[in-house]
Amino acid sequence: MYRTFLNFAILISTTAIAVTLSVSTAGAQTAPSGGGGAPVSPLMNLVPFIVMLGIMYMLMIRPQMKKQKQHQAFLGGLKRGDDVLTSGGILGRVEGLTDLFVTLEIAPGVRIKVLRTQVSSSAAMAATSNGDNKSEAAKAEKNEGRQ
Repeated sequence: MYRTFLNFAILISTTAIAVTLSVSTAGAQTAPSGGGGAPVSPLMNLVPFIVMLGIMYMLMIRPQMKKQKQHQAFLGGLKRGDDVLTSGGILGRVEGLTDLFVTLEIAPGVRIKVLRTQVSSSAAMAATSNGDNKSEAAKAEKNEGRQ
């Protein structure tokens, strides 16, 4: 998704550059030689770039900051006994917390320490966001059996 936004931003920037160049060259070509036309302000050439920066902020920077704040709030709310998923794909139960590390129990008697920032989400949130097809299929079968 980030790559899509990046490609979109590149497309907008190249379009803005092309529009700026065409406006400045078109103004230079169509200006009467007698000086009767109004000159184009150099600040008007910056308008497409300012618009492009605004669009990039709204589409890329602001959502990323919002997501980062949500993740920090999630990490701050971690407590012992929570089932979590690390960024490496390890599922475990929180057994200990420090400011920097989280101790996870990944199997009975098997504990690992990971950086607190590497905890990406709760296990319940990860299961629902991946679109668990087995649970959806089971719900569909139950509904068919009722009819």
